[in-house]
Amino acid sequence: MTPPKGNPVVVPPMDSHNQTLVSNVHPPDWVNPKPAPRYNLVVIGAGTAGLVTAAGAAGLGARVALVERSLLGGDCLNVGCVPSKVMIRSSRAVEDIRSASQFGVSGDASPEVDFSAVMERMRKLRAQISHHDSARRFRDLGVDIFLGEGRFSGPDRVTVDDSTLHFKKAVIATGTKPAQPPIEGLKEAGFLTNETVFTLTQRPDHLAMVGGGPIGCELSQAFCRLGTRITLIEAGSQFLSREDPDAAAIIAETFRNEGIDVRLATQLKKVTSDQDKKRLYLERDGQEATLDVDEVFVGVGRAPNLKGLNLEAAGVEYTHRGVAVNDNLQTTNSRIYAAGDICMNWKFTHAADAAARIVIQNALFLGRKKLSALTMSWCTYTDPEVAHVGMCQQDAREQGLQVETFLRPLEQVDRGLIDGEVGFVKVLVQKGSDRILGATIVARHAGEMIGEITLAMVAGVGLKTLSGVIHPYPTQAEAVKQIGDLYSRTRLSPFVKKLLSTWLTWTR
Repeated sequence: MTPPKGNPVVVPPMDSHNQTLVSNVHPPDWVNPKPAPRYNLVVIGAGTAGLVTAAGAAGLGARVALVERSLLGGDCLNVGCVPSKVMIRSSRAVEDIRSASQFGVSGDASPEVDFSAVMERMRKLRAQISHHDSARRFRDLGVDIFLGEGRFSGPDRVTVDDSTLHFKKAVIATGTKPAQPPIEGLKEAGFLTNETVFTLTQRPDHLAMVGGGPIGCELSQAFCRLGTRITLIEAGSQFLSREDPDAAAIIAETFRNEGIDVRLATQLKKVTSDQDKKRLYLERDGQEATLDVDEVFVGVGRAPNLKGLNLEAAGVEYTHRGVAVNDNLQTTNSRIYAAGDICMNWKFTHAADAAARIVIQNALFLGRKKLSALTMSWCTYTDPEVAHVGMCQQDAREQGLQVETFLRPLEQVDRGLIDGEVGFVKVLVQKGSDRILGATIVARHAGEMIGEITLAMVAGVGLKTLSGVIHPYPTQAEAVKQIGDLYSRTRLSPFVKKLLSTWLTWTR
């Protein structure tokens, strides 16, 4: 047994919470085990895809090794889902106080935000949750944990420091990192990404968010509500570019109402720094402008973590977008699979989890499960949230499908009106049937509501069936039932209505 090489992992600030985090997900005193003669499965990368693969395979009796150079739990636990949602929850508490007068509750509409306390709460909860992804827990599940740099040294073996792990099958699950756009002066001036923003202990006065994707939008609103002045810079004409334009419009209007300076169709051309300030040089419609801020956050895409893997030695093909896989998540080396952000367009924790389950079946049990068979939902955790599943109208057009759209504004749903909600449920069906092709929900808890429609799509259940599902009254989820009712009314053609009227007249 040998201790892993390299410098100890540090997560600033190294207070008691982050010390607990590190002791769980990269213990400084960890000793790598003696390798088994051969493993059924070697997994490189201990983010969601890697952890689910390793635990699932070990639970089925496989001999599994899991290799991680940094923190077990990957982005989701350490610099993604968990810390961002803790901040979002704190920011929602602030907004609830500020908007209390709308509900007849008077009081101080300018709550005092203790930013350092918000961030400490984040670190505390992250540390508590980290037990689930801890090295010791996975060791107790029967997984051999190797902390260190893993690289392929052949088509059937991985080297970690001085140890060689021979495998029957392997999985690449190394994920992605923030992409750095080629903007003049950006690197020299310094910038934040999701990997560094959660180390902050003091609130920036003015923060420029470069990129209007899910990360940029979620953190823009959270920081704004916590007291930071936000300028959101997006090169496109719409942020949340893959979402329904009506949904993106609601979020844009919400942001403007909350004081976020939204700048669409705007290019960041150059960055300079002067003492504690950074100057951004912007361009929109040929017009140039400058903006002085304290910090710059960059969230304009992801780059695959390929460095050091030595994929050539394993015969695994890759591109700048990641590892190349087929629909069974198999690479160009039939022994090796990939899962998660490193190989998929869906870069979500739950997508990585679903892909890991496919890999377990296909790699160990001769399964033929396909990634394309998944019905994938997702949610952007702004307030209101934007949740989506299946196709959008553009997807349907590209596939030559004719669609009908059914829309129910939340203001027309009793509970939505009571709660003061702004949003909607929109469902696309294939024209001439009740087959659901896709849906978008905009609501404060849209992520909790989209599951009903996702389940209907997975089960092959249409809108006609949803109209018969009894929902508690009053709930916002009644909007889904009411969408089903809207569909049912379209089946009442003039001829059918005439027959029904005649029948009712005759039976009086």
